[in-house]
Amino acid sequence: MTNTGSTAVSGWTLAFTFPGDTKVTNAWNATVTQSGSSVRATNLSYNAAIPAGGNTSFGFNGSWASNDASPTAFTLNGAACALG
Repeated sequence: MTNTGSTAVSGWTLAFTFPGDTKVTNAWNATVTQSGSSVRATNLSYNAAIPAGGNTSFGFNGSWASNDASPTAFTLNGAACALG
């Protein structure tokens, strides 16, 4: 995630929904929780701040049975954010 704004982000939650049946099995650089198809990734203590123009990243592994379609929309702290 890159902060393209002019102010720092202090604490973040990135949320998205899987259109298929993907389930997160493990993650790194974030606490990732899933309820049904809805996923939330929340910062850890060491990557909570994203300065203006700065970035951070996290990753996860998942499994699926019949449909591994990718999410098409994301929100950062409740506001829509650009894919990129």
